[in-house]
Amino acid sequence: MPGRREPRRPEPPTAAGLQLPVRSAWRRSPIGSERLALVPIQPEDAADLFAAIEASRWHLERWLPWVPFTVSLEATLRYAEACVVDWDTGRALRFCLRERASSRLVGVVSLDTLVHLHRSCELGYWLSHDVTGKGLMREAAATLLGQAFGPLGLHRVRCAAATDNHASLRVISHLGFTFEGISRQAEWVASRWLDHAVFARLSTDVAP
Repeated sequence: MPGRREPRRPEPPTAAGLQLPVRSAWRRSPIGSERLALVPIQPEDAADLFAAIEASRWHLERWLPWVPFTVSLEATLRYAEACVVDWDTGRALRFCLRERASSRLVGVVSLDTLVHLHRSCELGYWLSHDVTGKGLMREAAATLLGQAFGPLGLHRVRCAAATDNHASLRVISHLGFTFEGISRQAEWVASRWLDHAVFARLSTDVAP
């Protein structure tokens, strides 16, 4: 029909929508909170990572399928080297959690499975057993999500936890995520199947 204007189609997101930081810059000036510094993982962190895993192995292996395979410093070094490659190729951003007061490594928090087209990723984390229950992971994850939905340009962050991992579910409950469903028998961990409660948070959601 003459003079009729077609509705404008929204532009699809592009890889340029994600603004991933240079790893070395965040090593020099880590992001962080009052109690923690979030430092990009590099090979020189391998010894501290392995020590933290060893000290909490019995605690972590109940929920994380990779723990039984991380049995040596060499294996942890390969993981740290993979973290560097994944960061530099835009696949994942993984951080050591170090206490500001002591520089002790007490865990890891990460944005994994980055999908540039959809501006999405998965939030992952673990914490040393002796510092659980102090709100540290909530603090670290909130700091990282502030970057994810701010300068990094992410739109959707997914997070999942075993339905009986109550400590992890408490962390998620404080971060503004919305429950999306149950993924049945999602992982085989410690000789049993784990059902996962699946959550997500969008850049358009109201921050907690």
